[in-house]
Amino acid sequence: MSPVRVNGLACKAAKEVVVEDFYFSGLHVAGNTTNKQGSAVTAVNVAQIGGLNTMGVSLVRIDYAPFGLNPPHTHPRSTEILTVLEGCLHVGFVTSNPENKHFEKVLNKGDVFVFPKGLIHYQYNNRTTGAVAIAALSSQNPGVITIANAVFGAEPSIPAGITTKAFQVEKSTVDSIQAQF
Repeated sequence: MSPVRVNGLACKAAKEVVVEDFYFSGLHVAGNTTNKQGSAVTAVNVAQIGGLNTMGVSLVRIDYAPFGLNPPHTHPRSTEILTVLEGCLHVGFVTSNPENKHFEKVLNKGDVFVFPKGLIHYQYNNRTTGAVAIAALSSQNPGVITIANAVFGAEPSIPAGITTKAFQVEKSTVDSIQAQF
C-alpha cells in the first residue's frame, strides 16, 4: 500500500517522525556567489525539512557579491518578506497588467520589504561590498520562476516568432540572449 501523500509528499507515520524532520543546519554558511548573477540562494523549504509539509512557511538565505543580482523572478505560491542582514540592496517588484507599476526601494541593514505573491521582483546589491538577506516565504514549497531563464532558456526553445514579437526585437537579439542560457 502506498503512503498517504499531502502536497505531493509522503507523510510519515507519527511513530516514525524524528527531530531531524524539523531541523536544518547551514544558514550560517555563505553561498557561492561566483556565478553570472553574483548571488546564491540557500533554500530551507519542505525539501530540506520534511516537517514543513503543510506548515505554509519556508526560508531562504540570499548572498550577494558586489553588484550581485537576484534576477527578476516570481514565487507562484508565496508572498516573500525579506530582511537585509548585511549591506545594502536595491529591491523592487512590478504589479500585474495592465498597470505594471514598478515599486522600488533601497534597503539598508535591518530594513524589511514585502514582495506580494506571484509578482515579479528582484534584489540588486549596488555596492562594492557583499550583502546578505534572509527571506521568509508563505509556503512550504513557494516555487520560483526566474523570468529570463524561463523565456530564453526554455527547452525546447520558445519559437523565435513568438519571442521576437513579444519583446519587439529582431531574431538576432533573441538568438544572442538565448545563447547565454
